[in-house]
Amino acid sequence: MSFKLKLLGVVVLLAVATWLGLQMMRPEAKVVTARRERAVNAVPGSVTVLAERALQVKSDVGGRVLDSSLVLSSKVTTGGVLITLDKTDVDLQIEQLEHDREATQKRIKIGSATQYELLNASDQLDTFERQQRSGSMSAVDVEKQSRLVKQLKQKLELENVANEQALAKIETDLKVVRRKRDLMTVRSPVEGVVSAIFVKPGDLIAVGEVVATIIADSRVVEAKISEENFSGLKIGQRAQVRFLSYGVAQYNAKVEKILPAADPLTQRYMVHLSIEIDPKLLVPGITGEVNIIIDARDKAIIIPRRALLGRNVFVVKRGRVEIRTVEVGFASLNSVEILRGVDEGEQVIVEDLDRFRAGDRVSTMEPKS
Repeated sequence: MSFKLKLLGVVVLLAVATWLGLQMMRPEAKVVTARRERAVNAVPGSVTVLAERALQVKSDVGGRVLDSSLVLSSKVTTGGVLITLDKTDVDLQIEQLEHDREATQKRIKIGSATQYELLNASDQLDTFERQQRSGSMSAVDVEKQSRLVKQLKQKLELENVANEQALAKIETDLKVVRRKRDLMTVRSPVEGVVSAIFVKPGDLIAVGEVVATIIADSRVVEAKISEENFSGLKIGQRAQVRFLSYGVAQYNAKVEKILPAADPLTQRYMVHLSIEIDPKLLVPGITGEVNIIIDARDKAIIIPRRALLGRNVFVVKRGRVEIRTVEVGFASLNSVEILRGVDEGEQVIVEDLDRFRAGDRVSTMEPKS
């Protein structure tokens, strides 16, 4: 009797060992459980980060470069000094014009000799008119003196106009020369980084000559959208952006501008995005992908997008693989809505789909997020 019990125990141990061995031999499938969540309908596109502009800074005046603060790859601020031209000649012009202005103002203050001639002539005219009334002065002499007074008045007025014009010209010349002096300090029109330098101290430069190239700090996040997906886009729509340089990290964005014409080479439409990201990460030239959300639906059955193989999904049920053809609804960057073919709570394989066939026995494991 004890022998039979021992034999039975051995058989049981062998059966358990065989079962465990078979379990261990089963391929492991990484699965995700289908859940009810918010489904979004998203328009896909490619994304490129561009510098808003690379600006060639030019000098508005000519001269010799006296000093330069330009350093390749250095940061510059709006209004920051880039180069300074020699201002010696301009300062001499300003000094001379200031002297001329002072002299003109003194001359105006002193008054014209014509003014005194006019006073004398006016007094003489009064005398002649009194004598005419008493009969001791002829009308001809009075008229002659009257014309002299008018001539002197006109002369005085012309002198005053000439003095005012001379003073105004000096003031205008001073403004012009002072503006020229200001322009001899070349400043950065934008905040950015110096990418090229074309002058150095001692160089003689001409009007309009390029002194440096500055890449502005402001960036444009440009998305390219295919023609079939363009019609549903609107300014203000939310989006999700992922950059190749930053792995799986996703960033919230919003449609800021929609350009009305397609790129003539690619026939894709351009959309500008505002994105919630550290500006330092927006390096010109990096690329990625975007999904612009144009609609949403609550309580939908959602599975990862990577679980799809064409229109098929690999479902694990009672340890076996089932291949099901599904009807897909809304799709976003990482997930997809299943309208028909997978129920809530069922497990779908999300990795190495080509390893599995219908009917395969598998063990399951949820991948680490």
